[in-house]
Amino acid sequence: MRTGSIGRGLGLATALAALLTAVFMAPASANRAAPADGPQAVKAATVAAPASFTHPGVLVSRPQLDFVRAKVQAGAQPWKSAYDQMLASKYASLTRTAKPRAIVECGSYSNPNYGCTDEREDAIAAYTLALAWYITQDSRYAQKSIEIMDAWSAVIQGHTNSNAPLQTGWAGSSWPRAAEIIKYTYSSWPNSGRFATMLRNVYLPKVINGSNSNGNWELSMTEAAIGIAVFLEDRTAYDKAVTKFRGRVPAYIYITADGALPKTAPGSGLDTRDEIIGYWQGQSTFMDGLSQETCRDLTHTGYGISAISHIAETSRIQGQDLYPEIAERLRHALGLHAKYQLGAAVPSTLCGGTLKDNLGPITEVGFNALHNRMGIAMTNTQTLTEQQRPAGSNNLFVAWETLTHANNPN
Repeated sequence: MRTGSIGRGLGLATALAALLTAVFMAPASANRAAPADGPQAVKAATVAAPASFTHPGVLVSRPQLDFVRAKVQAGAQPWKSAYDQMLASKYASLTRTAKPRAIVECGSYSNPNYGCTDEREDAIAAYTLALAWYITQDSRYAQKSIEIMDAWSAVIQGHTNSNAPLQTGWAGSSWPRAAEIIKYTYSSWPNSGRFATMLRNVYLPKVINGSNSNGNWELSMTEAAIGIAVFLEDRTAYDKAVTKFRGRVPAYIYITADGALPKTAPGSGLDTRDEIIGYWQGQSTFMDGLSQETCRDLTHTGYGISAISHIAETSRIQGQDLYPEIAERLRHALGLHAKYQLGAAVPSTLCGGTLKDNLGPITEVGFNALHNRMGIAMTNTQTLTEQQRPAGSNNLFVAWETLTHANNPN
């Protein structure tokens, strides 16, 4: 081939690469084109995993941990009271004995409950102890965290029964948080490879393909998937989790820009107005920030909002910030539900005028990201967040977020 031909070939290749980059890296919103008055599945944009993974980097980063440690050591509030609350909890006990099972069986509403509570709480304990290790630099906490993770990685083979996907998502969200801190800040963890094998073989296959059940299921499963992908440095799993996230969030939180009806997640099978309204718990009036589960109860809504915040936080630490894509939905969701939890009268057009339960200790991560980092005014969310401090644990997959994320600039 002549030199001129080579040059033209390279020019065409460069132009094609630029075109592909523009297509694949476009935000999810750029891929939506459907009438505003009909059901529409979100077309999730393709995304590339970070060139290199940041560790520790699941929900909390080293700079965030350093900030927390300095605040606790200085006795500053609200971090000191949050730390004291954590250290006084059962999850920080140095005498805890792990209760691993080969098969964890979880039915609907935890019936049966064969190892479900034990697994979730051991995973939260491993994370709690890892935080305690980093803040105190007392190796006993690291060794206890390792003991719990080793106990499970030596035994567990799978999850069964109807709630298995959700259970795997909940426990699988906490495990990599603990593992990241221990592996990358403590001196020795001989069985870290076995723990990684456990995450890859037992947890990841159960969560990576998501779920067309209620949105909090798929969001929790996606949270587990992205955390596990970071720990395993699995670029393919990371990409798949982010794509799932980009398809699910617009189908979980409504904003008026969506049109007359909420968007639907890829593969949901929701094709008609009646099907969508049924999926949204019978709610036919849509408003900014409404969740697919608002009219079910605020607790399950809180699970979904929390998982969204956690996934976005992990992606930000990994250098691929998803917050700008979801900020409008997340701020409205936090604000709408905070408003009514704070006591505002619920209009008859919203869930028949009655909302059940409460969000739980789930607002810190999203509030810190949107308000403190991005400068978005969030009056109701701020009031509720500050009222609930220090935020504890929901005993499922949320733990100590006043400690880790209150006013954390990193």
